[in-house]
Amino acid sequence: MTPARFTEFLLRIRWTPINLASALQCDLSWVEAMEVGNAEVPVGLAAWLETLAQCHEAAGIPATYRERGHSEERPDGKDHSLSGTALRHRRR
Repeated sequence: MTPARFTEFLLRIRWTPINLASALQCDLSWVEAMEVGNAEVPVGLAAWLETLAQCHEAAGIPATYRERGHSEERPDGKDHSLSGTALRHRRR
């Protein structure tokens, strides 16, 4: 897998090298090396990234939640926004 293709797959799944390193529980420097072509991307990892990219593209991103705010009413009809008191407690 070329570095460009590796980067393309990360973009398609909306992951940064840090996200990938965290998911794999590996050293970030290795992921960065693959990203610039200083390390070869293992065949199994390339296949896994391609599968993830295909899944993300097939699932898409739901448009239902665009511009949704935290203080909007929930299905139970109650407004669950944080009160001033709750906000002060959260900031502590």
